[in-house]
Formats: sequence, C-alpha cells, structure tokens
Amino acid sequence: QVQLVESGGGLVQAGGSLRLSCAASGRTASNYFMAWFRQAPGKEREFVAAISWSGGTTYYGDSVKGRFTCSRDNAKNTVYLQMNSLKPEDTAVYYCAADPYYRNYVQGKYNYWGQGTQVTVSS
Repeated sequence: QVQLVESGGGLVQAGGSLRLSCAASGRTASNYFMAWFRQAPGKEREFVAAISWSGGTTYYGDSVKGRFTCSRDNAKNTVYLQMNSLKPEDTAVYYCAADPYYRNYVQGKYNYWGQGTQVTVSS
C-alpha cells in the first residue's frame, strides 16, 4: 500500500498562488497514477487534475485549466499542484489520490487517498 500526505495549503488572497505537495510513502510513487480532487463546503468532491506515472501526461478539470499545473518528481515520491490566479471559488479541501491503474477523473476508482489540506482564497 501507499500512504499519501498533502501539504502546502493555507490562506491566500484572490489572484495569488499556492503550491500543494503530496508525498507518497510505503511504495514507489512512480507505480501510481496520481490525482488531485477538492471538496468545498456543501458540495460534492470534484476532479481537479491527474498525472500519468511518468508525468508525461496531465489532465485537468474545466474549472482549473490554464491556472493549475500538476507535476511530479518520482525521485522524491512527490506530486505537486501549482495553483495560480486563485479565485474564492477555489476554496476547498484538496485531496491527493493514487491508484496503480489509469483512473483519470473517476474518483470512485482510486484506492488510496490522503487526509486533505485546506485552501482558502479570500476576496
């Protein structure tokens, strides 16, 4: 099994940037297809971004395209989410997810999840 720990969340003003990290332990991160999801208060969890095992292919939800960038450093067993031009509607708990197989935006298929990190964007 792999354990996931997110970090980097916090409070930022609209228009600002944050970089989230997801550190994987227990197994080699390069064996896992990784993704980010988020859940705002009172809303369902939604897909943010995903990245292939090597990092060569990325996928994004429509609401973050052009503003967020997902990357990974397999040597550090870490996946990143660079968030730019943040908006108040980006406020949510951000979760990292992993699975050995290609899962893309299908959150129900991911077998491993982190505990989440809070991102709050003030207007």
